[in-house]
Amino acid sequence: MRSAPPELGPPRGGRTRALPLRPHRLRFPRAAAALLLADWRSKAAAAAATEAGRRRLFLWLPVLMGIGILLYFAADSEPALWAPLAGFLVFAGLAVLLRQRRAAWLACIGITAVFAGFGAAVWRTATIAAPMLDRVRVGQLSGFVESVETRDAGARLVVLVTGIAGLEADRLPRRVRVNIRGGSVAPGDHIAAAARLLPPPGPARPGGYDFGRDAFFRGLGAVGTIPGTITLAPPPWPPPLELRMRTLIDRARNALTERIAGIGGGQAGAMAAALVTGKRGLITEATNADLRAAGIYHIVSISGLHMVLAAGTIFWLVRSLLALSQTLALRWPVKKLAAVAAMLGAVSYCVFSGAEVATVRSLIMTLVMLGAILVDRPALSMRNLALAAMIVLLREPDALLGPSFQMSFGAVAALIAFAERWEERRRTEPPVNLPWPIRPIWLGAIGITVTTLLATAATAPFGAYHFQTFNPFGLLGNALALPFVSLIVMPAAVFGVLAYPFGLDWPAWALMGLASDLVLKLAHWVAGFDHSSIIIPAFGSAALVCFAVTLLWVTLWTTPLRFLAAVPLVAGLTVAAKPQRPDILIERDGSGILVRGADERLILAGRPSRFVLQQWLNADGDSRQPDDGTLRSGAACDEWGCVIRARDGRSIAYAKDRLALAEDCRRADLVITPIPWTAPCDAKLIDRMTLARDGATALTSHAGGWRAHLSEQVGSDRPWSRKSARPAATRPALPAAPSAQPTVVADEMEPLQ
Repeated sequence: MRSAPPELGPPRGGRTRALPLRPHRLRFPRAAAALLLADWRSKAAAAAATEAGRRRLFLWLPVLMGIGILLYFAADSEPALWAPLAGFLVFAGLAVLLRQRRAAWLACIGITAVFAGFGAAVWRTATIAAPMLDRVRVGQLSGFVESVETRDAGARLVVLVTGIAGLEADRLPRRVRVNIRGGSVAPGDHIAAAARLLPPPGPARPGGYDFGRDAFFRGLGAVGTIPGTITLAPPPWPPPLELRMRTLIDRARNALTERIAGIGGGQAGAMAAALVTGKRGLITEATNADLRAAGIYHIVSISGLHMVLAAGTIFWLVRSLLALSQTLALRWPVKKLAAVAAMLGAVSYCVFSGAEVATVRSLIMTLVMLGAILVDRPALSMRNLALAAMIVLLREPDALLGPSFQMSFGAVAALIAFAERWEERRRTEPPVNLPWPIRPIWLGAIGITVTTLLATAATAPFGAYHFQTFNPFGLLGNALALPFVSLIVMPAAVFGVLAYPFGLDWPAWALMGLASDLVLKLAHWVAGFDHSSIIIPAFGSAALVCFAVTLLWVTLWTTPLRFLAAVPLVAGLTVAAKPQRPDILIERDGSGILVRGADERLILAGRPSRFVLQQWLNADGDSRQPDDGTLRSGAACDEWGCVIRARDGRSIAYAKDRLALAEDCRRADLVITPIPWTAPCDAKLIDRMTLARDGATALTSHAGGWRAHLSEQVGSDRPWSRKSARPAATRPALPAAPSAQPTVVADEMEPLQ
């Protein structure tokens, strides 16, 4: 007989409900969080594996090279070349040995790229290093004229120096850039003239544009003016072959510039000439201001847009002509032949337009993409862009710090990334088939709008950082102007250059002039809108790094990893939204200061150069112009100096006279003077010798004292620094002509890129 089954207890669920709440139930949220974290980790690993499978890790090599270049410029003394070279060889060897271990191999490759960028920067500095002028000098200058750029008033010369009065041969700058107000000088002439030369100035404010560093990497050791007569002098030696080639090209450029400007007429002709020869000196500042406000100033600076349009026109023309022959079209690689012709045309365009830094950079990008056609690869791809970036960084590592490199590569990266996403989209409906000519017009309008929006979004942080401006109507300006530039101006330029040797080029230049005139009228119309140019307070490099990481992260990844770009974007916006505005800004030679008053507005004392004052105002987000009378409101001034009450109530004295300086030392809290002063001073004193050591200075009120931000860091000794000029500060300052110094500095500090 079977035994009775065991008695069943109450239901499991009922027993569970009967139990009281215990603390261990609180572990479930933690378990859920752990599961969620594990899920995210697995998805991130899968996304990383997908990116590696698509070979996207290669795209980060130029980024790592850029990190190495930034580390080089962050050094406070010049590194030895052997150190990065040894690091490069060691980690390149480790990458070969550890190629079976993927993680270690990738780490070694990345470190090798960092050393490559660092070493390239050291090598470039060593190969172009040349003496820079030690102090302001007035005397005889002699040298070969390398280039001449005609301007509204006079011309700008680049002179290969053969002698400067009072300087030994081993201390002569290699090149100097001088402005002349009259006279006829041609490239290749050996000239002699009395000149006023000064060392390339440093930043107008701490963290601002460093003209001196850029001048060093362009081979310029001094800037200045030739106020008097220029005479032709017998050269001490025959000009070198490279100089003869440069002068031959520059003479041809000047001749073509005059012809285009004469046929085109007015500012339209000047703009047309700038697009062909790269000579922008005939374009007035008023025209430049309109182009900037309309967001289309990039069209007068030969860069990627012009190189692509010129090469594209040649590519289309050659391919169309070859395709007319059935034999050639069937037996020859017509597309590749057209690509070769476009490459030759792009190189010629670069050389003839002066081979400026931005132009050469654009040429490299264009050649890489045309070269992809020769090996049956897609011309427009992120890998080609990364390859072009690596070539540019190895050739000119200093370009990484300039707006030209950052904005051009940033814009192209955004456009390529969008094109990749567009190709991967899922089409649920067939495209609308619009009749001709509505379809090409519609597609063209959409293309210009989308590309302008993308390029503006990608370059806006860099433009705001370097220029402190934003043009909200740039989309409208580009949408109106680019069709004329793309469809009329640049094709006409190609045909004009081809017809120029035959003397049949005038119709092309006339057509360019008409189209350029329309572009200028549109730019003037857009610039007339209220708030067409918005001044943005300068933000620091930390915010710029966040924005750069955002752009790189969102363009170089293709998986949902790119959405993590929101993190650096928010961080960058947070930092940029609260810029640190200094309370006092001091010109590097003490010629003027700005003090923040009780109403938070800046008050001017002294006479800084117009260029420097404009830089100060822009960096503060102040839309006033340097000649605005309200800048001096709040300053009590006489012929000996000024006294300003800062926003914290302390007294700031600006003294131009020694007797006034002695009195201010007893009464003021802070005394600033362009006079060298060695006597005791009860107040905090910043004199000419201090500024000669520290450069342009910004002061911020801090804990009852002042926190100084210097443009020349103490202890820093780099080849482009102004340390060699500092001993001259101990000598009494020589009085300059009232307008000479500001004019020279304002003119010569025009950015080189």
